[in-house]
Amino acid sequence: MSERTYWATHGGHPPQTDLLTDRAVFREAYAVIPRGTQRDIVTSNLPMWEGTRLWVLARPLTGFAETFSQYLMEVVPGGGSETPENDPDAEAVLFVMEGEVTLTLGGPGSADTSGPAGAVHRMAPGGYAFLAPGQRWSLRNEGAETARFMWIRKAYQRVEGVAVPESFVTNERDVTPTPMPDTDGRWATTRFVDPDDVRHDMHVTIVTFQPGGIIPFAETHVMEHGLYVLQGQAVYRLNEDWVEVQAGDFMWLRAFCPQACYAGGPGPFRYLLYKDVNRHAPLELGVRPRRG
Repeated sequence: MSERTYWATHGGHPPQTDLLTDRAVFREAYAVIPRGTQRDIVTSNLPMWEGTRLWVLARPLTGFAETFSQYLMEVVPGGGSETPENDPDAEAVLFVMEGEVTLTLGGPGSADTSGPAGAVHRMAPGGYAFLAPGQRWSLRNEGAETARFMWIRKAYQRVEGVAVPESFVTNERDVTPTPMPDTDGRWATTRFVDPDDVRHDMHVTIVTFQPGGIIPFAETHVMEHGLYVLQGQAVYRLNEDWVEVQAGDFMWLRAFCPQACYAGGPGPFRYLLYKDVNRHAPLELGVRPRRG
C-alpha cells in the first residue's frame, strides 16, 4: 500500500488579496466544508480542556447532521483534559492525524471493561480509539509537537439484551483493508469493528480508492455520513452534483442522498467515514435515544 498521510489544518488566516471564490456548499441533502474554511476565526474552545482548540465540522441540527457531531481537535504540548466528555450516553472515535497523544482509559467510576483501570495508550498518527458510552478517559499531549486528531461523537442507542461494546485502541497500520468485491483492490475499506457485531450502532472506517477507482453506482441508503478526506483528491457525486474535493475537506450527507466517487488524482484518495448502523429507524422525529 502507498505511504499513508493524513491532512489536518493548521489554521491561520488568508491575506486580503485572496479571492472570495471557494468550494463551500450547503444544500438540503449535503454540505461540503472545504479545508480553506478552517481558519483561526472559526475555532471553538471546550470546558475542562487546556491548551486546546477545535473546529466543529458537524453537530446535530435541524436540516444538517442528525445522529453525530464531529470535531477536528488541536492540542498543544502539555494540553488536554482529565474530564473530556460530559455526556454519559456519548460514545466516540478518536483518530490521530498529527503528533502524538496519551490516552488513559479507566479509573474510579469507569464503565470500562476492556482492560485494567488506568490503561495508558500512546497514540501516534493512524491511531484509532473507540470509546464506549460511560467510559472514563483522559487525554494529554505529552509530546513536543502539536497534536491534531478527529473526535466523532454519537449518543449510543442501547437495546435490551444487547451488551454495550468495549472500548479499544489500535492503529490503522495493524488493520488489513478489505477490498470491495469485483474491484481488483481499487476500492477498499479498513474496518475497525466487525460489521456483523450489532452491539455497535456506528461504524467509523477508512475508505481508500486507488487512482482511477470509482463507486460505480449512485449509493442511496438510510445511513447518514460524515466524510473527512485524509489524503488525495477526487470528484464526488452528491445528490445531483459532482463536486471536487481534496485532503482536509469535510462532507456531510443526509440519509438517502445519492452518492458516488471517482478518484482522479495521482495518488490514493482516502477518507474517514462515519455512518449510523444496526438500529431500528426511530418512528418519532427528534427523539433522543432512551438511556438504558
